[in-house]
Amino acid sequence: MSQPNVPPLTFSGREFFSADLRLICQITSDCAGLGITEIARTACELLEWKRPSGGLKNLECRRLIEHLAQQGLLRLPERRGAGAPGPRRAPRTEGGESQAEIHGSAGEFGPLRLEVVRGGLADHSGNHALFKELLDRHHYLGYRVPFGASLRYLVRSEQAPERVLACLLWSSPAWKMAARDAWIGWSDPERARNLQLIVNNSRFLILPSVRVKGLASKILARCARQLPQDWEKLYGYRPLLLETLVDAGRFRGTCYRAANWIHLGQTAGRGRMDRDHAAQGAAVKDLYVYPLCRQVQQRLRSAAAPVWQEPEEEASRP
Repeated sequence: MSQPNVPPLTFSGREFFSADLRLICQITSDCAGLGITEIARTACELLEWKRPSGGLKNLECRRLIEHLAQQGLLRLPERRGAGAPGPRRAPRTEGGESQAEIHGSAGEFGPLRLEVVRGGLADHSGNHALFKELLDRHHYLGYRVPFGASLRYLVRSEQAPERVLACLLWSSPAWKMAARDAWIGWSDPERARNLQLIVNNSRFLILPSVRVKGLASKILARCARQLPQDWEKLYGYRPLLLETLVDAGRFRGTCYRAANWIHLGQTAGRGRMDRDHAAQGAAVKDLYVYPLCRQVQQRLRSAAAPVWQEPEEEASRP
């Protein structure tokens, strides 16, 4: 494939010049016999695209390569193995089957226990596989490998510790959202520097068999207290703001309002990574945020860039 004229773009907080993008296209073409993971690692090394800790931004680079492929600027290597194209389905097990319904109020199921789910070689409990299966089976969006940093929780009750009540996935924030960015009042350089101080609640699933009034808002409140220290333990810095997008055509966002999240408005109906304003027909979503500190807007504008440490499980994710 001849090298196209690739316009510069900003992706995941880094500006890529035309020469950088042509290099990625060339690497993808020259290394077509490798898998996309190896190609992304090679591109990261040549472009020195690294985290502050020195680790390569493999996942972000893979997403960039996929973005360039969607624009028709390069051709992805053939998939390895005999699996069908498209997202991989999580294996079905007995643990992911629907269970008998439980009813009651949130107070009857306290105290809640939020278990951090470790990925890859760090998972010795089987919770990572169970987490993926539950989301894949029961969440309307299914499970996808999260973009950038992420934190996963299984929620259980001390009253019934063997049973999973809910799953939460927290991940890197959307690159740009007009309502959020206007509320914070930051400039483009300030946003690029401190965007990772925001964490996105990208999946929240109460299991279909769990019919417990007020449970969702109670989980969100508990999560807002526990997440900052869990995130700091994993990545080396504390986030300042939580955000989420709620599909306005499916949900009313009642549990977020009940947990004192702030409704900032609606999205423009494009995907979270749609920097070119090209996506059409995406669902309009309600945007909610939850401050984790006082004067959060000022702190997001003025804070020093977070220093990322590479988590132990990073090399073996997803």
